Amino acid sequence: MASYSSSSSWPFFFFVLVSSLCMFGMNISTTSAQLSPSFYSSSCPNVLFTIQNAVLNAITNEPRMGASLLRLHFHDCFGCDASILLDDTTSFTGEKTAGPNANSVRGFDVIDTIKAQVEALCPKTVSCADILAVAARDSVAALGGRPWIVQLGRRDAKTASKSDANSNLPPATLSLSGLITSFSNKGFTTKEMVILSGSHSIGQARCTTFRSRIHNETNIDAPFATLRKTSCPTSGNDNNLAPLDATPTFFDNTYYKNLVSKKGLLHSDQELFNGGSTDAQVTAYNNDNPRFLTDFAVAMVKMGNLSPLTGSNGEIRTNCRKLN
Repeated sequence: MASYSSSSSWPFFFFVLVSSLCMFGMNISTTSAQLSPSFYSSSCPNVLFTIQNAVLNAITNEPRMGASLLRLHFHDCFGCDASILLDDTTSFTGEKTAGPNANSVRGFDVIDTIKAQVEALCPKTVSCADILAVAARDSVAALGGRPWIVQLGRRDAKTASKSDANSNLPPATLSLSGLITSFSNKGFTTKEMVILSGSHSIGQARCTTFRSRIHNETNIDAPFATLRKTSCPTSGNDNNLAPLDATPTFFDNTYYKNLVSKKGLLHSDQELFNGGSTDAQVTAYNNDNPRFLTDFAVAMVKMGNLSPLTGSNGEIRTNCRKLN
């Protein structure tokens, strides 16, 4: 997995990224405008290289980890404040045991390793929230996606909320209208929802999240359903895993190809191509991998700017699992 940090394509991609942001009409709020890609250029100039190396090592050891780190960032950002990393305390119940996160989000040990390396490099300087954002970008790039310019300068939350995670994170059982509403509540368009759903281009899901689909739904390829039933029967084997698409360790548009073929693993995935308003966009990405990769990078910039803590808000945790 080659490093991209010195690639000559970066200036051109930055131009494409900025142009695409304007094309999509993505406004940067006053708070997120305080973020900057050069935030640590003086205070911790080697932090991006340090995070990238750690991510590459983790993915080399376990290719699935790339999807796990991307998922951590996603589930944190429905906030981008590293609240998802906090263990429970006597004053609050954290987000790790919320329905969408329990037995699902992982990679906490990798973030711990990265944080320890960064603290040794630049003590009390780089937030856990920024580490999550950079690790997600580096994971996608390492697995074949396009990198994006990560805005930096987030600070870490001083609390977490299991109930907020349960109410904010979209479950795999949502209908298309439910998905549209869930993402709209966070300021995303329907098009951006379809783009960000492409994060399921990598990774795996537990039997318990797709059992009902493969056993009960009719808008599913029959041989595909039969295959998945072998490891996910009507009861038991809840933690057995299945790939979210046919190339679970390579970031590409296979996810959309699978939807067109009625091989979406999760109910919410197949809802994107089920005779509704998003069918045309799924078809477009099915036919155009470069367009999907570019659009995904642009949408990730917007997601990373969702209500970050900046300035004197929050703190810079020295241990991502607990408050200072």
